[in-house]
Amino acid sequence: MNLVRAGNDVVVFDLSAEAMAPVVAAGATAASSVADLTKSVDVVFTSLPGPPQVEAVVLGKDGILANIEAGKVLFELSTSSRELALRIHDAFAEKGATMLDAPVSGGPAGAESGDMAFWVGGDVDVYERHLPLLKAMGDKPRHCGPIGSGTTVKLVNNVIGQMFLTVMAEAFSVGVKAGVDPLELWDALRLGVIGKGSALNMLTNQFLPGRFDPPAFALDLAFKDVTLATQLGRELGVPMRMANLTHAEMTEAVARGLGAKDCRIYLQLQLERAGVTIAVDPEELAQRQKAAKVA
Repeated sequence: MNLVRAGNDVVVFDLSAEAMAPVVAAGATAASSVADLTKSVDVVFTSLPGPPQVEAVVLGKDGILANIEAGKVLFELSTSSRELALRIHDAFAEKGATMLDAPVSGGPAGAESGDMAFWVGGDVDVYERHLPLLKAMGDKPRHCGPIGSGTTVKLVNNVIGQMFLTVMAEAFSVGVKAGVDPLELWDALRLGVIGKGSALNMLTNQFLPGRFDPPAFALDLAFKDVTLATQLGRELGVPMRMANLTHAEMTEAVARGLGAKDCRIYLQLQLERAGVTIAVDPEELAQRQKAAKVA
């Protein structure tokens, strides 16, 4: 709808005629099929429930791949799989067409208002050439890297959200079981470090640069706090799977003699298991933080 409002010639297709009706009423043209749509436009945007639907619509019989011409572009907006994005990209390249994975974040309300993030992976020149279309739909398009990067960012974003909710449910269950009113607990927590800003900010000074000395807060002290919290859970008979996992990680880090380092150093254990190293340039990180505040 926002593409139409921005003055673009838009062709739409959906299995549901009812879903297309308001956009057609606003000025879009209804296609009779995926093939019809693909042949009639220069740029295709797909937004589908998941990998099976993406594969069927893009790679299936008489789908987008079968009908797209050299020089045309597909932005795949679905939350799908990285492996499928790579496969579609390679298949398009064989035909001289381009595919970029560009999952979105913002939900239905964001789609309507234009308060949307587009995380895009693929050819940066193609991305920049089509920025006006992306900006017509959402105010936060971002090129994240090579093909598959957009999907990776979206999946990391979504799993963080669900993991965070799991942690919150566990923590609130302990607090409420101990007698604190849930609304009072929520309101009080908003005054602390977690409540005052994004949890991502807790990664900036130590984890991302890979610098844990001098400590902002020593691991020994944080370990004591988590020990006391898990002890409280045991006293109340509240299962604390996430907290106990964290406690085990911290226990190993302390056993390695890292207790005097910054408390975030135990996060390095996961990086070891993954076989990756994170040590970003502090100056570049500071520039990104400054840019985020300006934005």
